[in-house]
Amino acid sequence: MEIIYITAGLIIGFVVAYLVVNLRLKASENKLLEIRNDYGKIQAGLEERVNHLQTEKERLTNQLELVENRKEQYLQQLVKAEVEFNNLSEKLATQKLEMEDLQKKFTTGFENIANKILEKNSEKFTAANLKNMGEVLNPLKEKIELFERKVEDTYKQGLKDQTDLRAELKKLFDLNSKISEEANNLTKALKGDVKKQGNWGEVVLERILERSGLNEGTQGYEKQFSDTSDDGKRIQPDIVINLPDNKHIIVDSKVSLIAYERAVNADNEEDRAKYVKEHIQSLKAHCKGLSEKHYQSARHLNSPDFVLLFIPVESSFSVAVQEDQDIFSYAWEMKVVLVSPSTLLATLRTIASIWQQENQTRNAIEIARQGGALYDKFVGFIADMEKMGRSITNTQSTFNDAMNKLLTGSGNLVSRVESIKKLGAKTTKELPKQMLDE
Repeated sequence: MEIIYITAGLIIGFVVAYLVVNLRLKASENKLLEIRNDYGKIQAGLEERVNHLQTEKERLTNQLELVENRKEQYLQQLVKAEVEFNNLSEKLATQKLEMEDLQKKFTTGFENIANKILEKNSEKFTAANLKNMGEVLNPLKEKIELFERKVEDTYKQGLKDQTDLRAELKKLFDLNSKISEEANNLTKALKGDVKKQGNWGEVVLERILERSGLNEGTQGYEKQFSDTSDDGKRIQPDIVINLPDNKHIIVDSKVSLIAYERAVNADNEEDRAKYVKEHIQSLKAHCKGLSEKHYQSARHLNSPDFVLLFIPVESSFSVAVQEDQDIFSYAWEMKVVLVSPSTLLATLRTIASIWQQENQTRNAIEIARQGGALYDKFVGFIADMEKMGRSITNTQSTFNDAMNKLLTGSGNLVSRVESIKKLGAKTTKELPKQMLDE
């Protein structure tokens, strides 16, 4: 009987243990399932975060490449400007040395000729002759001094212009940052008002022109330019940039902020991509519209076969270039070149430098022309001096002949008139004693 009880107790114990173990196993499975679900959520969140960070990394990498490219362009421009500065400085220094050498030769030659003439005829010049000599020499002296001052002023101005150019190039980055910041601050205020956007774009363009070193006029830029094409259509670009040799570059401002502002304020990447695409399409539409105006066909403009389309907001330009690297090619097909405040300012500074070099070249040509005229004048002066010397020599010879007839030889005039006096002629005056002694 005890065996039955023991057996029954064991069975009951096994059953109870099985039930307890089974319950604990189910609880563990539920806990494991819950942990797996939490792990899946965490893993999905991490993957989403990794994808977002990867996208952000690519965007920042592209921006960094764009900044590096611009930095390289600016450095190349600075190096080019320094090379031009050094070349021009050497050229001006050489010209100055040549002018100084020419001046020394003129001065030395003049002194030698003048000394020879003065040594030969020093005793023959009277006070009147010396006065006449001064009247001849003073204008030539003034011409030489004026020429020397002009050479020196041109040399100093060339050095000053090149120093100013180097300083302005170093300020280019600061100006670009300031313009971009001002543009971004006005973006929200101009949002949605197309007319205000257009007016603001023209204001930004005008401020860049003021900072470019160019002046309004024939050696700078023209506003409110109006002309007609070959077919009689009126043409009115925003700005015409004048270049040497009667050449021109046309600049037209276009503002596209609506889609760009929406892209900046988008809540997610999908909306941002959508609005960036609309922004790029808006810029392409501006390119096409500008191409259809045919500004290059103006009768009185000698312009390249393209127009500069100015985008006042630096960041909107950067976004378009970053997202669509073919936009430059598309614009070029439309005979349009896209420029931002920084690239336009660099271009205009280069044009201002070209005008400075053009003026220096013109001054050098004028100096050479005046130098040639001065040389011809000097040759004429030498010829007159030689003619004057021959005239003085002839006059002195005639004077000597007359004095010989008067004083020397038998029957000279002095002895004959003195003999008349001795014969009793009434006189009130006497001949100089030195004449009688001779």
